[in-house]
Amino acid sequence: MFSIMEDSRNEFKEILNDALEKEVIAFLTKNGGNIYIGVNNGGKVVGINEDIDALQLKIKDRIKNNILPSTLGLFDIDVENYDGKNIIHITVANGKEKPYFLKKEGMTSKGCFIRVGSSVESLTENQIMEYYSKRTKNSLSNIVSPTQKLSFSQLKIYYEEKGFQINDNFLQQLNLMMDDGKYNYVAYLLSDNNGISMKVATYSGSDSYDLIENEEYGYCSLIKATKSIIDKFNRVNRTFTKITSAERKELEMVDKIAVREAVVNAIVHNRWEREVPPRFEIFKDHISVTSSGGIPENFTKEEFLKGYSSPVNPELMRVFKDLDLVEQLGTGIKRILKTYDEDIYEFTPNFIKVDFMFNENTLSNKDSSSTEKLNNTQQEILSLIKKDTSITQEQIADKMKINRVNIAKNIKILKDKGFIERVGSNKKGNWKILK
Repeated sequence: MFSIMEDSRNEFKEILNDALEKEVIAFLTKNGGNIYIGVNNGGKVVGINEDIDALQLKIKDRIKNNILPSTLGLFDIDVENYDGKNIIHITVANGKEKPYFLKKEGMTSKGCFIRVGSSVESLTENQIMEYYSKRTKNSLSNIVSPTQKLSFSQLKIYYEEKGFQINDNFLQQLNLMMDDGKYNYVAYLLSDNNGISMKVATYSGSDSYDLIENEEYGYCSLIKATKSIIDKFNRVNRTFTKITSAERKELEMVDKIAVREAVVNAIVHNRWEREVPPRFEIFKDHISVTSSGGIPENFTKEEFLKGYSSPVNPELMRVFKDLDLVEQLGTGIKRILKTYDEDIYEFTPNFIKVDFMFNENTLSNKDSSSTEKLNNTQQEILSLIKKDTSITQEQIADKMKINRVNIAKNIKILKDKGFIERVGSNKKGNWKILK
């Protein structure tokens, strides 16, 4: 038997039938849910006997083409295996532009549906008008870009690297254009140059009193900025060795996967229309990630922490998923809570903050190490040199997104303090680690 019960959040279908779109619309209207194809009404896994790749494509096309408003970024399709049998799992998020409806029926009782318990019911005309009056008007796709002089070379390169074919309709397919042909705010965020500042602040202590560095990673495509911030945290997140009588353990300061998910979540779900970017901070004993916007409307804290999805910016979610920065709807929080307790989250009406405390064992190692006398930039430079003793100053500057003059100054400090020395010429030589 299947381990999940059919209820208000889960729908079973033995085979794909004509009711698919109705069930998707019902979940979009009622806080999202899951559709499992290959499971009968009694919860028995019967599997799928047809071409599963072709079936996934058919499902994707039906959801994308037969439902309005756009469902891009609001659903995922995955293949799962139970008892040696494949089933299809469709994850549907909570929609922001209700009411959703069947394209062929329009915004009528024949086209609009809602999930009630384990069944699907039509919306009344009054319910349709009530949802429509509350429809989110500040969706990023409906906000015009503050400038129309945009380019997307970075975004196109990322898509091409993932094997996507770029054609003349690329921007329209990603919902980066409005009906009048103007670029929207999603396009602005993903363009090569924009006015969005994304900083990583580093402090000497456990609070924001003594700022050491405030590095800029913005003013570029949100994808490039996200990758750069993740790289920054990975460089800070050093690994220590703990040796006991029984074993040798490699310990990270924080869980790399969890921090990566927190960074991506903060950027994808940030309320960008408020013009308050996410905040990324490094303290003596923890890393902090804060995004603008509280728990999604109509969701409880418990539902949020269970991973039920309600993408604030479905257009961004779609792009981040295309580029493998997001695995599946709702999995980010689950991956974080696989390692950490729920109390790492702090919720306010306007912000969500996540604090990752450093592993106590690495913290004590760090404090007893001679590297405690180095600032964050010098520690990062030393870490890069340890990984590649032939690395050049230009390459270090490029990886750290810091100008060459700053790198040269900090390398001189590392030399003067006896951490490194240069063996051979600047072009053909190597670094030697002394401590």
